[in-house]
Amino acid sequence: MSSNSEYHDYIVHDVLGGIPGITSRKMFSGFGIYKDGIVFAIIADGDLYFRTDDKNRPDFEKYGSEPFSYPRAGKTATLKNYWRLPEEIMEDKEKIFDWVEEAVRASVERQKKKTS
Repeated sequence: MSSNSEYHDYIVHDVLGGIPGITSRKMFSGFGIYKDGIVFAIIADGDLYFRTDDKNRPDFEKYGSEPFSYPRAGKTATLKNYWRLPEEIMEDKEKIFDWVEEAVRASVERQKKKTS
């Protein structure tokens, strides 16, 4: 894809288009992806990352995925709770729904921990 906006449109309309409640919002140099108002994914640097936790992270590891990282102050910063969605899942219309639901669940659990 030639730009984050084109990649965004591909993700929101083609990859996630059949899932009800999907919206997006521009944030920083990418996009936040929401389901029913809950952020569960980000688009950054031409890649799609889903929220993870101890329960769903092994699924990402099994596919050889990696957490989101970016350069910061001459070092590499890593967001350990967002992992790149594997291509195999992105292209599987049946599996993607389950992975979205797990990422939403991980986001909800994270919010519960922050408020308790």
